[in-house]
Amino acid sequence: MVTNTTTIEEQLASLMRAIEGLMKHVQEQDAQIARLINKADSVDASHVMRKQVEAHDEVEAPAKQHYTENDKYAKELQVSSDGLIPMDQLKEFIDGTIKSKIEGSSKSSLTYSKPYTPRIDDLKMPMGYQPPKFQQFDGKGNPKQHVAHFVETCNNAGTYGDHLVK
Repeated sequence: MVTNTTTIEEQLASLMRAIEGLMKHVQEQDAQIARLINKADSVDASHVMRKQVEAHDEVEAPAKQHYTENDKYAKELQVSSDGLIPMDQLKEFIDGTIKSKIEGSSKSSLTYSKPYTPRIDDLKMPMGYQPPKFQQFDGKGNPKQHVAHFVETCNNAGTYGDHLVK
């Protein structure tokens, strides 16, 4: 029985050393996190200062005298020391952003976006691969005929992995 007591006492002492080591490690990690947060805050502050200098330069440039509403709302945001933004300011910022996006999208010309995922661009084609030829539907003509042509072209096609082959 005495050996079991010694073993339990040794185990308890070992656990206490392990807990002390873990506590020391956690304190070191906390200190490292605090240093990183301070570093990030200083980088953010320098980034904000750089943005303010760029904004000041843009104001002075005659061709760039107008601010977008996003810039206006971003400058008006008051962030507390906890890093929180009041709900009403956040709502105004979101409303302004949405309005500027809607106004900007109606003014800009149509933008092209690919009708497939980026994964398709990353596919590697085998040697000698000949992709089927399709006509791009431009909105003119009969869309049913366009789809019929697509189906006819693909009808006798098979697949080789992710690739469509004839």
